[in-house]
Order: sequence, then structure tokens, then C-alpha cells
Amino acid sequence: MTKASDRAYDTIRAMILSGELSAGDALGEEALAERCGVSRTPIRDALRRLEADLLIRRTGTQRSFVSDWSLGDVGDAFELRAMLEGYAARRAAEAMSDAVLGQLRACNAAIGAAISGRKPDIPTFLDRNREFHALVLETAGSRRLTNLLTALIEQPIVWRTAHHYSEEAFQRSHSEHSDLLSAFERRDGAWAETVMAGHIRRAFHAYSDAHKGLAESERGAA
Repeated sequence: MTKASDRAYDTIRAMILSGELSAGDALGEEALAERCGVSRTPIRDALRRLEADLLIRRTGTQRSFVSDWSLGDVGDAFELRAMLEGYAARRAAEAMSDAVLGQLRACNAAIGAAISGRKPDIPTFLDRNREFHALVLETAGSRRLTNLLTALIEQPIVWRTAHHYSEEAFQRSHSEHSDLLSAFERRDGAWAETVMAGHIRRAFHAYSDAHKGLAESERGAA
């Protein structure tokens, strides 16, 4: 891919993940080209990649829109994540080094600090949470797992609904990471797999609660 295509891909993807572009928004090539500072050819390349990532959809007339994920779609994605990330945690536990353990502990400490204030620091929470899971996946040492999970881990709706998570949901996430660290310290793959699968399933229910609350608040504001 060209640098222009990569730049367009990164820019549009960031706009979707941040919520700047919402589900159902039309993606005009001319407007995107102006926003990204590139020609329309790199925009077309970027849109093809984003379609493969399931972040956008194309109609029969080749018009592009930001994907609209139903709660059922998200449930399917989290179920797959639970299976795949559980297996990744098992592999990671069996290959865990003291150096990676130190990095994981630092990530979780940063997560704890981000959610301990009067108002949660959501961007830091999301960044460090993403880093924690990326470290686990990297330690698992499987390119196939990485490829399978890439499209599942970052979904545009997660960023948006994290702003509606309860304090309990944030604290539970931090606590479950601590449980994972205990399993990793003991290099216990079966324990790590069980904790990670439960962690992802719990995250879906937290997402579901936030999603429903967000939908209700939007109806009330309409």
C-alpha cells in the first residue's frame, strides 16, 4: 500500500473508532479526500480495507456507509473473542516471561489510576486496556490468532459506550486483569484461559447494559 493510502486508512479508521463518524453515515470519496489530504484513488484503497475490517459496508451501487452493528452482531463478536482470546491467554501464560509480566502489571496499574478519580479517564483506560490485551496476544506468539482477532478487538461502538459504563464495570475490568496476572505469574494456562473467557463475556454484558442505556438516553433527547 502507498503512504497516501495508509494515511487515508488511518485517518478514516480513527474517525470511525472515535465516533466522529457514526453508524450509518455516508462516506463520500471527495469529502474524505479533502479531509485526508489525498486524491480519490488512495481513498478507494482505504475504503476497501475498511470494508474488509467490517468497519464500513458498501451498497450495490458502490456507495459506502459506516457499519451499523446490532446488539446481536456485537454479541457474536464478543463470543468469538471469548474463545480466541481465552486460547491466546493460555498460550501466553505458558510462554510468559518476567519482562512481559512487568509490562502487564504497569498497564493494569495505569488502568487502576485512570478509573480511581472522581471522573474516570476514559481515553487512558481504553489505551491501556488495549495495550494489555495486545501484550497478551503478542506473547501468545500466533500470527493466525492475531489476524483473526484484529477485526474483533477494536469496534467503533466500544469507544462510544465506554463513556456510559458504570463505576462497577470499570472496577470489575481492572480486577479481572489482576486475576489474569495471578494466572500468568504461575504460568497456569488453563486458569488464564478461564479468566480471560469470563472477562470477555462480562465485558459484553457491560457493553450491552451501556448500549441499552445509551439508546434510552438518545430516545429521551429526541
